[in-house]
Amino acid sequence: MPSSHASSTHLVLIPSYNPGVKVEETVRGAREQWNPVWVVVDGSTDGSAERLTQMAEADAGLRVIVLPENRGKGAAILAGLEEAARLGFTHALTMDSDGQHPAALIPRFMESSRAAPDAMILGRPRFDASAPQLRVQGRRISNGWANLETLWMGIGDSLYGFRVYPIAPLAAVMRSQPFMRRFDFDPEAVVRLCWRGVRPINLDAPVRYFTAEEGGVSHFQYGRDNLLLTWMHLRLLAGFVLRLPLLVCRRLMGLASR
Repeated sequence: MPSSHASSTHLVLIPSYNPGVKVEETVRGAREQWNPVWVVVDGSTDGSAERLTQMAEADAGLRVIVLPENRGKGAAILAGLEEAARLGFTHALTMDSDGQHPAALIPRFMESSRAAPDAMILGRPRFDASAPQLRVQGRRISNGWANLETLWMGIGDSLYGFRVYPIAPLAAVMRSQPFMRRFDFDPEAVVRLCWRGVRPINLDAPVRYFTAEEGGVSHFQYGRDNLLLTWMHLRLLAGFVLRLPLLVCRRLMGLASR
């Protein structure tokens, strides 16, 4: 049964690009836990836009925004954030459309956000045997760089996209520069929000990787996306050096207040 009580502050935001057969299941799972749920279709060509639009016609708690061309995950999220802010929403929980993220934990993450509205609630992934070991090991490198770039402010995982963001600071960060529009969105978002003083709170969450036979779809390309992450961390390291005195001061003040 879809959730009927609509929040006026927190929404679920699902960017979606050619997600395969899991998308309807993902959206139904999110709707069972929360209202409203928005899906931003990022120029999909697999017919999912039409199927999701049909679902939304029968469900007042579901909204589908269709972008005319593929712009990337971050760009799709920004389109949703701007519309959400226009309507008065203050926080957005982002999750992938391919079924990897745990819809059952949406209420817990939203409650944590309500208790600490100035913070970002970050999923810390718990992998099972379905996780490709190359990706599990590779993300440790990105996590190490992200923690260095923030002086270990407490980012549990830089790449896991199941999160609740305060909309205003995230949208401001994204509007201020042209990056964070594709696969680089998740790690750059948490680093730049930490630089703005947005505190991370980490909650454990499982992640499931589906095989192709199970309907799993992955758009990750090792060469292209690792190059994108490398370029991103080079940019962030430059920004880190410029901000280092401020970050050190903030860390010392935080330690002194404990």
